Amino acid sequence: MGRLLDALFGRRKRQNKKLKALLNLAVCRLGVLSKDRHVRWSGARSDLLQLLLLLHQERALLRAELVIKEQNMIDAFAMVEAYCRLLIERIFLIQPQKECPEELREAAAGLCFAASRCGDLPELQKIRKILSSRFGKGFTIAAVELRNNCGVNGKLVQNFSARQPSLESRIIVMNEIARENGIKFDLITNLFPEISSMQADEAPGLWIKTGAEETMSPPPDSEEKLEMRSEGEYKDIVSAAEAAFESAAYAAVAAKAAVELFRSESEPSVSGERT
Repeated sequence: MGRLLDALFGRRKRQNKKLKALLNLAVCRLGVLSKDRHVRWSGARSDLLQLLLLLHQERALLRAELVIKEQNMIDAFAMVEAYCRLLIERIFLIQPQKECPEELREAAAGLCFAASRCGDLPELQKIRKILSSRFGKGFTIAAVELRNNCGVNGKLVQNFSARQPSLESRIIVMNEIARENGIKFDLITNLFPEISSMQADEAPGLWIKTGAEETMSPPPDSEEKLEMRSEGEYKDIVSAAEAAFESAAYAAVAAKAAVELFRSESEPSVSGERT
């Protein structure tokens, strides 16, 4: 019996040693992956800024999605690294336990979940296998399938989610980057049908399309600006140039709206000819 216990504890000790080595490898790999994601995140933000400067708002909204996804991965890697470090520090709690200690539950469950979502970290697969042999298959299956009380942090699930970022979150990113770089940003919502249902208080500082009409509600101060243009009240050459630029932007938007209206009106007749 004594030999059997010694063999059992010796096996667990070797298993913990292997687990610790895998956790350290995962931390090293996470450092490399995080740097790569930071580069991609920075590049996406730079692209978004250039698109805003060029008034390419449709493309900017798409680029905002990439910015959010890269940020989510950066946050996810940070959480996984924190879990790895916690298990390394508290690995002595795992050895005598048949069930996962409560203080390690989130970290262990989080690593099991991340192993099924992140192919860039092969170490996580081996870590999950060891945790499964220690705490039982039910523990790892519950984490992977996100069953009730599985212990996986909801933030980690959100960061690894493949769902498209919400429209609101993309607009927030665009506004933040515009504000950081001193750009006056007015999202022209008639170019984005999905924004038409938003109310003015849900999208402050944006143009809101009202009803089913292809009309635009200008920003609150636009009437004053138009009035100033009509009266010719310009402080200097710079203000006059800015006013001319804004007028050109409004004209471009109106032209695009006219094209869309023409297309929508011509569609019924075209479909009628086909039938």
